[in-house]
Amino acid sequence: VDLLPIDPLTGATFFQLDLLDAATPAILMDALGGAPDIVLSDMAANTTGHARTDQIRTGALADAAADFALDHIAPGGVFVTKAFQGGLDNELLTRLKQGFATVKHAKPKASRAESSEVYVVAMGRKS
Repeated sequence: VDLLPIDPLTGATFFQLDLLDAATPAILMDALGGAPDIVLSDMAANTTGHARTDQIRTGALADAAADFALDHIAPGGVFVTKAFQGGLDNELLTRLKQGFATVKHAKPKASRAESSEVYVVAMGRKS
């Protein structure tokens, strides 16, 4: 799912949709035909250069992805989302900890050292 068009890729289906649109989850679930085992979000808001604003806007996208995952992911499933350090609110982390067996932060080696980009990895969706 992306707001912008994506070049075709063999074996993948892309949807030009907005995850914040109330109709999007139903479209995705219909296309999937059942609960996904993993929800991976690499969404980030266009940066403004103002760190706190960028954290809040990207945090809102992570929250929307988490809502989708918590509502639809299969038991035992995994949720991964991009965030900026300090950009996820405690309420979201608490919801993830309640909904998954393990919640960790990870910073990929591919991420620049000076970047505040991190990923939240939630594993073992509770039934």
